[in-house]
Amino acid sequence: MANDTLFFDSSKVFVIAELSANHNNDLNTVMKTLRAMKDSGADAVKIQTYTVDTMTVDAKTKYFRIKGSAWDGRTLYDLYQEASLPWEWQPIIKKYAESIGLVFFSTPFDRSSADFLEQLEVPIYKIASFEINDIPLITHVARSGKPIILSTGVATKQEINDAIGACKSVGNNSIALLKCTSGYPAPYDEINLATIADMKNRFKTVVGISDHTLGWEIAVAAVASGARIVEKHFILNRKNGGPDAHFSIEPDEFGMMVKAIRNVEKAIGHVTYELTKSARDSRKYCRSLFAVKSIKRGEQFTNENVRSIRPGNGLPPRFITKVMGKRAARNIRFGTPLKWDMVV
Repeated sequence: MANDTLFFDSSKVFVIAELSANHNNDLNTVMKTLRAMKDSGADAVKIQTYTVDTMTVDAKTKYFRIKGSAWDGRTLYDLYQEASLPWEWQPIIKKYAESIGLVFFSTPFDRSSADFLEQLEVPIYKIASFEINDIPLITHVARSGKPIILSTGVATKQEINDAIGACKSVGNNSIALLKCTSGYPAPYDEINLATIADMKNRFKTVVGISDHTLGWEIAVAAVASGARIVEKHFILNRKNGGPDAHFSIEPDEFGMMVKAIRNVEKAIGHVTYELTKSARDSRKYCRSLFAVKSIKRGEQFTNENVRSIRPGNGLPPRFITKVMGKRAARNIRFGTPLKWDMVV
């Protein structure tokens, strides 16, 4: 599968709604959320597949306590236990998502979750930012031959290269990278959208963004910067709470984001210096040479009776030096565009 088309229509930005922990341990909430994702214009829903015991251990030492974020003071075990999505729900979620036209895929966090997702026949895999250094996991997932999306939120250039190399080492070249800032929410001055174009050139892959900022403007700006994939956390209502509620966006916001993305991708277009229809239609308002006073036959053209003004019905302004000093071939009324047959 070629990187220029990968797993989506290359003429259209692939918009992913991330469910993450915004399920509140209620399957009915999940189903309502999927319907809202589709109605808001998402192309895909992404979930996360793990168990708390494959993610971490139930330790309360300082190494396992979160500092400096919205989850400050919680242990990793406590957070992942709340956030995890029951595996028995995932086939049900997949079936419903596909029935309403959403691509369904997931992030596996270990070999067992990857094998479970392979049994579900998901079409894509996502590697989370904090697993990008887990080369054995990436290699295992890449052996599926399915497209791999690598999030780069905490990765060095070398780690990105290593992750790409792990995929290619097992013959998987269907790789996309997501520019990501792993802050929750992410500070605007740490987003560095300029990196998107560099990533595309440096790593020769499709590049997108996994956006954790508040609001949706950065996702749209990323598309203007070259992103072909946008991933954004989705929630029915932030008032519902949950581990990821504070940096997720609601259906109306997501819908506005998608609409803006579709407008921007149309506007990006392609490199051209040909005049569009709109430009051709507007050329009539360019400047040109007009008689700004009535001129009698035989009268000399001067800066007093001929000027470059709008609209564009007369001779182009570049000919004014050729006209000045010559004489009128006939009477010319004020407001008449100048033509060559009027000049002798």
